[in-house]
Amino acid sequence: MQEIERKFLVNNDDYKLEAERIHHIVQAYLNRDPNRTIRIRIKDGNAYLTVKGATNQSGTTRFEWEKEIPLNEAQALLQLAEPGLIEKVRYVIPAKNGLKWEVDEFLGEHAGLVVAEIELPDEHTPFEKPQWLGKEVTGQKEYYNSYLSR
Repeated sequence: MQEIERKFLVNNDDYKLEAERIHHIVQAYLNRDPNRTIRIRIKDGNAYLTVKGATNQSGTTRFEWEKEIPLNEAQALLQLAEPGLIEKVRYVIPAKNGLKWEVDEFLGEHAGLVVAEIELPDEHTPFEKPQWLGKEVTGQKEYYNSYLSR
C-alpha cells in the first residue's frame, strides 16, 4: 500500500501519439490535510475513495489506500467535498519494464498545466525519460492535486 512515484512537467504534446488509453477524471477532496488526504474520484463512470498519507523526505513515497465505491455514493460525497473540483484528461502511456506513464492534462482553472508521473516498484527503479518529459517536480507540493484543488 505504498505509492512510489516521480512527477515531471511536460514539454510538448507528443505523449498523445503514444497513449494507449485516455480517461476523463473529476475529483475533489473531503480532507486536504497533507498528513492524510481523502479524495473522491470519478473516472470514466467508475468511482473511488482514496486515502493518502504524508510524503516521505524525498517526496517519492507515501501510504495510499483506494477502494472502488458505487457511483451514486461518490456523487453524494462530492456534495461534502472541500471547495475546488479538479477536472482532467489522463493519457496512459506504456513504458519499459511494465511501467507506465500517466500524463494529466488539467482543465478548467488549471488549463494548460500538464504533469506526467510514473509509479515505481522501488524508489531506485531506473526508468527511461521520454523526449516530451520536462523538469522534475517530485515532492513539490504545488503540483499535488490536493494543492491544486485549493
